[in-house]
Amino acid sequence: MREEIHPAYGPVVFRDRAANHAFLTRSTLVAGANGKAIEWEDGNTYPVVDVEISNVSHPFYTGTARVLDTAGRVERFERRFGRRDSRPTGGRDDRRDDQRGER
Repeated sequence: MREEIHPAYGPVVFRDRAANHAFLTRSTLVAGANGKAIEWEDGNTYPVVDVEISNVSHPFYTGTARVLDTAGRVERFERRFGRRDSRPTGGRDDRRDDQRGER
C-alpha cells in the first residue's frame, strides 16, 4: 500500500447506548472518535464511538419487528375509496395497436 493515502485503521470500541452493549473491532473511525476513550476488559484504553442502534437493540435482529398487514391495508383502502374495475367487462381491449406493440 502507498503511504499517507489511506485513513488510520485501528482498534475501536463501538458502544450501543440503548442496549448497554459494547464490542471491540477495527475501524477507520479511529481518528474520528472525538477524543473519547474507554478502558476495555483487557486493560487497554481504546477510542469509543457511541452508536444509536446495533444488532443487540435493532428490532429486526431482536425479533421484535412488527409485520405489516398489507392485505388489511388494501381492504381498508378499497372500503374507503371504493373498488374500481381495472378493465371493462366487454373483454375488448381499448388500447390502440401501436400501444400493444403491433404495427
